[in-house]
Amino acid sequence: MTAAGNHQASRPAGRRLERAGIRDVAAAAGVSITTVSDALNGKGRLPDATRRHVREVADRLGYRPSAAARTLRTGRSGLIGLTVTTYGEEPFTFTEFAYFAEMARAATSAALARGYALVILPASSRHDVWGNVALDGTVVIDPSDQDPVVAELVRQGVPVVSDGRPGGSLPVHAWVDNDHEEAVLGILDHLAAAGARRIGLLTGTSTDTYTRLSTTAYLEWCERVGQEPVYEAYPAHDPCAGAVAADRLLARPDRPDAVYGLFDPNGTDLLAAARRYGLRVPDDLLLVCCSESGGYAGTDPPITTLSLQPRRIGTAVVQLLIDAIEGVGPGHPVQQVMPTELIVRASSQRRAHRTTVSPPRGPSGG
Repeated sequence: MTAAGNHQASRPAGRRLERAGIRDVAAAAGVSITTVSDALNGKGRLPDATRRHVREVADRLGYRPSAAARTLRTGRSGLIGLTVTTYGEEPFTFTEFAYFAEMARAATSAALARGYALVILPASSRHDVWGNVALDGTVVIDPSDQDPVVAELVRQGVPVVSDGRPGGSLPVHAWVDNDHEEAVLGILDHLAAAGARRIGLLTGTSTDTYTRLSTTAYLEWCERVGQEPVYEAYPAHDPCAGAVAADRLLARPDRPDAVYGLFDPNGTDLLAAARRYGLRVPDDLLLVCCSESGGYAGTDPPITTLSLQPRRIGTAVVQLLIDAIEGVGPGHPVQQVMPTELIVRASSQRRAHRTTVSPPRGPSGG
């Protein structure tokens, strides 16, 4: 057995094993502490065989460099933040939406792959945790116009990359987003080709660019084709408000015969509202919503969804942020546009023999 092995075997039974340190690696590899440090950090003039041997021993012992030592050596903590500033102030509100959950999962994996840990932080700096966590950089999802959190982070010299095109002149190091205008126009053309003559929109009241650009694209499409806009807006972080807005939209005298909902719950909200008003989907009402939830493949009928590819975006924003932290980026703001994917299902494909749509009536049972 190695010296490290003998040392571990001699510990009293039931005592928690201590994590192997750099001295243990040096003893087990038969080299000096300096050699271990150089081998693991890619420094010094060591034979390749020595580097490989030291790394193999370190892996076998489960050696991990001390976070405190790394901070002293590099000036970095190894922590990057992730926050959403648009949808309420609590730290986990946004994970109720499939997009954010998928994006955060991919971002966590991308961070770990490069030796960083992801910390999910509350949206408001009123929480003391912002001052207590030493962040090397932060990812901000859907920053609002003139976002105060972004401005304060940049003022402190913390690199910021945004998931979502920043509004105004927010000084982020990079951003990754979809072409929301193109995505919305594609959906509207898809619904029109399926026979829709009056397309409505469920949108939000926030000032983030996703909501603003998507709504603007809808309004411009309406002007181009000569349709009066039919839309309802609500606070997107409030699930109850979404159901109410869907009900309002289908209760209007100029009720649409197709609707695109910008947010994850809109598909089920609109499907439930349609049933209350005796509307059949897709015969009387075509539906599309933006969602990453696979559950929409099993609704009755299955609902067409737009995917914004959050896994690809989550990976990209973390890579760009770590590049900025480590000074390996291009030295100027980077902008990446990710493609979207429309997953067409029965809710947006009108059947061949369409029944005449009846005038709107009150909800059943009411």
